[in-house]
Amino acid sequence: MTLILPYAREDAGQPPSLHPPYVSTVPRSPRQPLVRIPQTLTELTGPAGCWDNLMGESLFDLTDQHLARPLGQRIVVAGRVLDEQGRPVRGTVMEIWQANAAGRYIHKKDQWDAPHDPNFTGAGRVITDDEGRYRFVTVRPGAYPWGNHHNAWRPSHIHLSLLGPAFATRLVTQMYFPDDPLIEIDPIANAVPSPYRQRLVSRFDIETTQPDWALGYLFDVVLRGRGATPLDPEYGEDDHHD
Repeated sequence: MTLILPYAREDAGQPPSLHPPYVSTVPRSPRQPLVRIPQTLTELTGPAGCWDNLMGESLFDLTDQHLARPLGQRIVVAGRVLDEQGRPVRGTVMEIWQANAAGRYIHKKDQWDAPHDPNFTGAGRVITDDEGRYRFVTVRPGAYPWGNHHNAWRPSHIHLSLLGPAFATRLVTQMYFPDDPLIEIDPIANAVPSPYRQRLVSRFDIETTQPDWALGYLFDVVLRGRGATPLDPEYGEDDHHD
């Protein structure tokens, strides 16, 4: 017998589309009531079950993509993808992108004078296993200025994009690091009201940490319902590297 559980609606943890301290949401946020467009087979179906064939081999180790190791503190980022009932979600494509250890992206629009790292591209991809687990090896990204206001700096963070059973089922969010003082003064992070903001902060984990090699951080992603991971307020309209 199949157990059907009631859907727990989202709580107040999702950021609004308009958050004036985050300046670019002002021109980008909707001014008219939203129009719900019924989903068709195009949105409801997709390459679920064959992501491996479509996406190619896993790119879990961002420190092993070039001729030498990148500079910076090596870290392991791991966790699970869960549904609203806390059940693991297998076969989810998770892509990440980030700045290097100096806080610079490989992106033509990133022109501040931090150094590029020729051995770090800052992009990775995995598919969750049967227990909804994922794992990346990377370096801790640096903070960087971003021009939102006077003396504005983004906290260290990693962008995450998740694809579900179809291309239209996409969740984009950001992961921050514990004890980063920039989180509390960052307009993007603060678009998520407290205490829900803590859902965006990873947890240092000594069991994930590998002796003499890398610090470990855990970050679970909850797709929907109460306890859902807040969406990135930057996405849905256009894609930047902030």
